Amino acid sequence: MARALPAVALLLAVSALLFAASPLAASAAAAAHDIPAVFAFGDSTLDPGNNNGMLATMVRADHAPYGRDFPGGAATGRFSDGKLITDYIVESLGIKELLPAHHDTGADVEEQATGASFASGGSGIDDLTAQTALVSPFSSQISDFRGLLLRIGSPRANEIANKSLYVISAGTNDVTMNYFVLPTRTGTYPTIDQYSDFLIGRLQGYIQNLYDLGARKFMVAGLPPVGCLPVTKTLNQLGGARDCIPDQNAAAGRYNAALQEMLPKLEAASPGATLAYVDVYTPLKDMVDQPQKYGFTETGRGCCGNGLPAMGILCTSILPQCLSPEQYMFFDSVHPTQATYKALADQIVQSHLPKFI
Repeated sequence: MARALPAVALLLAVSALLFAASPLAASAAAAAHDIPAVFAFGDSTLDPGNNNGMLATMVRADHAPYGRDFPGGAATGRFSDGKLITDYIVESLGIKELLPAHHDTGADVEEQATGASFASGGSGIDDLTAQTALVSPFSSQISDFRGLLLRIGSPRANEIANKSLYVISAGTNDVTMNYFVLPTRTGTYPTIDQYSDFLIGRLQGYIQNLYDLGARKFMVAGLPPVGCLPVTKTLNQLGGARDCIPDQNAAAGRYNAALQEMLPKLEAASPGATLAYVDVYTPLKDMVDQPQKYGFTETGRGCCGNGLPAMGILCTSILPQCLSPEQYMFFDSVHPTQATYKALADQIVQSHLPKFI
């Protein structure tokens, strides 16, 4: 009988490992909190494929080489080689493995009742940004969310809206495209700080719209170091050194400071709400400055295009491709790799999720 004990122990250990990898384990993890769903709004950093059906826009990622490291190697519309931050968040909460696109025909109401992304690549806080890119503006994303709640039906929809986590990431396209690349807003807003104030005011209004629909738990991302994006370096330093653009990074820093001032004020005026500022600037800049900490060998060029301003339909398999995206900070000239998103998600899960659980 004594000899049988090691075998029993081994069997129990194997069973525990199988349980940890099973859907039942995911259900157990979800039971540790009362967050029934995650909903995302904003731009391409959170878009898992909402632009796929928009034939007029160039801002699409439903083709190779996008998705080369995604399960099954599928180009789902995610602007990366693999998963996005929100995919890792829902997985960490034990809700499901991936956060689907609202416009994914395979994601029915029941699937989206546990979370969906309404984000649209190329969109922004300023409606002009989405109009220029021919994608869904932030206001339309909220309207789509309102429509989902109506299809779910009350009182269930009310409970889902009230307890769910809302992830917002927008503003990068506004600042880079409308002010630095194509200065279409400089006439109305002579300084970038004036334009930033306009953006933050509109963002506050959108958060208020979601609050009025029942939302209470918000994670709001600031701007990344926009002067370190490969496309920014390429357009500003053709043929020269590939350094970050200091004034653009400084503008992003001031925007983030203003956002951090707005969120606590809005939270104080919104009973029951928690608005967490998510700093993506600091970790991304750290990746640029100390790539070896993250296993990166290249932070200035995208894996797709090898330095060319390639993104969306301009990022194709005929362009030069890196062999190991996990060693690259960026997959195309704008969007991070799965490795970068995973590193950001790990920090967010550790530092921000406990505030909502």
